[in-house]
Amino acid sequence: MNDADKRYESIIILDFGSQYTQLIARRIRESNVFCELLPFNTPLSEIVSRRPSGIILSGGPASVYDAHAPKLPDNFIEGVNCPVLGICYGLQLIALELGGEVQPSVNRGYGYGRLSVSEPESPIFKDLPTEMDVWLSHGDYVSKVPPGFRITAETNGTLNAFESLSKRLFGVQFHLEVAHTPFGKQILQNFLFRVCNVRPDWSAKAIVVEQIEKIRAAVGNGKAICGLSGGVDSTVAAALVHHAIGERQTCIFVDTGLLREGEFVSTCALFKHNMSLNVVGIRAQSQFLTALKGVHDPEQKRRIIGNQFIDVFEREAKNLGNVEYLVQGTLYPDVIESVAVHGPSSIIKSHHNVGGLPEHMELKLIEPLRELFKDEVRIMGRELGVPEEILNRHPFPGPGLAVRIMGEVKSDGLEVLRAADRIVEEELMLANLYDSVWQAFPVLLPVSTVGVMGDFRTYEKVLAIRAVTSIDGMTADWARLPHEILGRISTRLVSEVRGINRVVYDISSKPPSTIEWE
Repeated sequence: MNDADKRYESIIILDFGSQYTQLIARRIRESNVFCELLPFNTPLSEIVSRRPSGIILSGGPASVYDAHAPKLPDNFIEGVNCPVLGICYGLQLIALELGGEVQPSVNRGYGYGRLSVSEPESPIFKDLPTEMDVWLSHGDYVSKVPPGFRITAETNGTLNAFESLSKRLFGVQFHLEVAHTPFGKQILQNFLFRVCNVRPDWSAKAIVVEQIEKIRAAVGNGKAICGLSGGVDSTVAAALVHHAIGERQTCIFVDTGLLREGEFVSTCALFKHNMSLNVVGIRAQSQFLTALKGVHDPEQKRRIIGNQFIDVFEREAKNLGNVEYLVQGTLYPDVIESVAVHGPSSIIKSHHNVGGLPEHMELKLIEPLRELFKDEVRIMGRELGVPEEILNRHPFPGPGLAVRIMGEVKSDGLEVLRAADRIVEEELMLANLYDSVWQAFPVLLPVSTVGVMGDFRTYEKVLAIRAVTSIDGMTADWARLPHEILGRISTRLVSEVRGINRVVYDISSKPPSTIEWE
């Protein structure tokens, strides 16, 4: 049992592979309740030993009747002594396990649905509207409830929620964890506080204390280096480790040649003077750009960059002597898009500090933020005294501008992108819009188009502008920037950045698109 279990009541989430699984944890944490994610195949004995106050079964991409579909641990229903809530695939597992029937839907349920609550006194629907919008994403449905269960809500006459009060088992077919289900958080809180009777006693401050203790236990009397990128994530990770082991951590900030304009010098100064971190700046532009020469595939770019970072870190670790650990600011959105870390979720793309890492490393990884979202990390950063100048920065990818150049990374393209990035940021700042968007940046496309400048024909590159709003980076919507702002950005880009004669604006959301283009 870990220290967190001793201090807090706990909710366990069993992950069956949904891309939204971590959102369930996020909603629980927002309610100041501690939770853990475990793989679906965690042995029952391990689950019970953690003494959870409740268990949630996540959604997943499989069909419960497939031969190789993920199943509940053996004797799960009989063996747990706490309430259980199944979401989507989790509901279907409960139904199948206890004698209900699950069948393929004639029409796959995807997108908005209108939920009709038939049992408003149900603990999970208590004090909520009897009609509400919900977000659906399923190909199967429960056609027959198990004995002793009652249907509590439907969508278009199809079962969408059921429960057995005597068994303390509940299930919903919709995704209550996503923002598209407006009352989803209240439904989840009903399960937490009315059914599981947990106390809301977990906070960002508690996360800080817990992680510092874990880092001290892991590192002992050893030394660590931290790979700084200049962004929020690695900075907060560095601050955590600094609080844990002090000067035994050395921060490495690498100029990869893929940074934004003036970022290397200004960020090194900010770390040294505002945070008292022990920072070593390494200029390695030639190493990274040479390794990327001739490479077009985005996955290969990420892997190369990940390998080059590790090469730099291991070299510096040898120079420092007796360094065993590498600290990285990996977040959960990085993890879930790169590897199926808890359950059988699909891999979307590799991140340089997750899927892009080499198979064999001399340094042991410390990733204290690996299960957290960006907004949680910012809260932790404030607890640790990280300057707002860093905490309020837009996310910047670890591979830098390499993933904002479609195709081969070349010096002239990087210069174009740096100038364009500065203009986009300046205009958002001038319009007081920088803090209202999650992320905004230009993307250089491998496309040339005909234009006219000064009565002369041009044939130059197209630049795309991407701006999104989000809370946690797992889902995002394109930002509705005022047309006059977009107009000013476009005019400045074409006028001031040589090599650009056309600007387009990306109006796709995540999903189906990702925030970064590569």
